[in-house]
Amino acid sequence: MQPSPELTQLLRQFHDILEKGILPLESRFLQDGAEGIKAELAELRSAHKAAQLWAPHFAAAWGGMGLSLSQFAHLSELLGRSPLGHYCFNCQAPDVGNMEILALHATSQQKKRFLEPLVAGDIRSCFAMTEPEHAGSNPVWMSTKAQRQGNEWVLNGHKWFVTAADGADFALVMAITDPDAERYRRASLFLVPTATAGYEQVRRIRIMGEEGAGWFSHSELRFHNCRLPPDALLGPPGAGFALAQERLGPGRIHHCMRWIGICARALDIMCEYAATRDIAPGHKLGTRQSIQHVIAECRAEVDAARLLVLHTAQQIEEQGPAALRVEISLMKFHVAGVLQRVVDKAIQALGAVGVSDDRVLSYWYRHERCARIYDGTDEVHKTVVARAMLAEHGLSVAL
Repeated sequence: MQPSPELTQLLRQFHDILEKGILPLESRFLQDGAEGIKAELAELRSAHKAAQLWAPHFAAAWGGMGLSLSQFAHLSELLGRSPLGHYCFNCQAPDVGNMEILALHATSQQKKRFLEPLVAGDIRSCFAMTEPEHAGSNPVWMSTKAQRQGNEWVLNGHKWFVTAADGADFALVMAITDPDAERYRRASLFLVPTATAGYEQVRRIRIMGEEGAGWFSHSELRFHNCRLPPDALLGPPGAGFALAQERLGPGRIHHCMRWIGICARALDIMCEYAATRDIAPGHKLGTRQSIQHVIAECRAEVDAARLLVLHTAQQIEEQGPAALRVEISLMKFHVAGVLQRVVDKAIQALGAVGVSDDRVLSYWYRHERCARIYDGTDEVHKTVVARAMLAEHGLSVAL
């Protein structure tokens, strides 16, 4: 699972850009937010696009770099070392997943209107599924509905924790279209331009005291009698959950490798601090056995998690995400746990400076705690794994 010589060279190129052009912006980002470095981010994105280092996950025919899932996994780890990394190359969630689902299921007209400018970086998108009235751990049940009235769909509902909705040009919205159908056939996906009458961004949700803006934010949305044309439907009616699952499989690879990048950077920060921090005249923090053990344990967890994700990515390429449902769940909850433990231990090692915004660790602690919640909670994924294992021994566990 080592990268090829060609991919290794590409990773070196991205690493140099990250170190020289992106990491120097982090201190201002942590103090002033994305709005404070908006011009610099736009300049970086433009330069990377001109250099054909753009949408690395996506097909070259559309202006991307055409990396496979396994190849992009390596790159995603590297870019995950900075909160700004993926955005600077137009491979950030949720756009990355929305591009993939549009490529697979959009009509030619939908691709022209939504996919083409999304890959080009001219617009942004969001994905609206979770609702405050229903448990996010059971996304089958929701209240948002789309009903046919004549030649239109009329959309009404309430969504929240919609990442990057602030400033997005369109939303992919999950809505019930057939309440009486089998539970996985009740919902459909709709392409909803944010300029549609009745579309309301209620607020940007504060996350552990931080509101965020633009792509670096999460919003609450309401849909008030939004009238949509027939071609707003993505894929066939009732296929919403099937399409979403296609999006989530590779998407969890993207997330997990980004989290491993965060872990690797947190571990580097911890080691650098331990090697240079004086705790007494002539003594460094790194001489203490306790911190040495923490560093070693974190290294073992990160390396093992990386191998698990790369192995899963390779299997997805060979068999497709549907065949790897258990492995994807195993990977997702395990890597999310490693992320939380490593970042927490790095903060503990740095002490007071670790919880300050003088380091990126506190940003990750705030924003990545939800890694164990979104895209399926730990408990849901553990249940998927355990039921499959018990079934091999003849025990069927009801839902």
